[in-house]
Amino acid sequence: MKPDTTNVASEPRLAVLDYGIGNLRSAQKALEYLGAEAQLTADPDVIEQADGVVLPGVGAFGASIEALHRTGLFEAAIEVAERQQPFLGICVGMQMMYEGSDESPETVGLGLLPGRVTWLSESVKRPQMQWNQLSCTDHQLVKGLDGEWVYFVHSLSPDSSDPQVMENAIATANYGGTVVAASASKTQPIYATQFHPEKSAKSGLALLANFIDSCRQEHANSEV
Repeated sequence: MKPDTTNVASEPRLAVLDYGIGNLRSAQKALEYLGAEAQLTADPDVIEQADGVVLPGVGAFGASIEALHRTGLFEAAIEVAERQQPFLGICVGMQMMYEGSDESPETVGLGLLPGRVTWLSESVKRPQMQWNQLSCTDHQLVKGLDGEWVYFVHSLSPDSSDPQVMENAIATANYGGTVVAASASKTQPIYATQFHPEKSAKSGLALLANFIDSCRQEHANSEV
């Protein structure tokens, strides 16, 4: 069922970063379905004026970081964090927010979240391409999602053996051990999910709705 967006004074404007890799429009369409004004863009002015920013991602870490540099969006993403705009990374978008990845050891990530991304356990099939159940904290981004099922497609995830990574983890799943399913910075409105909210039916829409609420609240606070 589509969420009720009536009686909402104004919906936030969201910028979905367009760096040319993967099906970026699926995230945009999910956000629009929830009532947000979501624009797929690489325009720095549009990004700066947005109430929130989304970085989706599929494929390889190194190629995705290279594409961010090529389109000028690596620097733009850093500036989003510096401006304290709500920022959500999805799948490889989440991985790019960390300092680096074992998939491309020489490639430097955005470093917006501490720690590295590592391969899933060799004891399980890689990639994990399935629905899996979340275990969540009480963080606003994952409100109402404890015990819910969401859809993963990935071979790597933030290193769950690193205390820095786990300090920011707000949801986990079990797949050959603990998998960090969602993270949030302690000091900035920076959020990330390893699973695909746009492919996770009602549960995924609930998470995106929570992110939109965060953007709405940040916008309201900025006008006070």
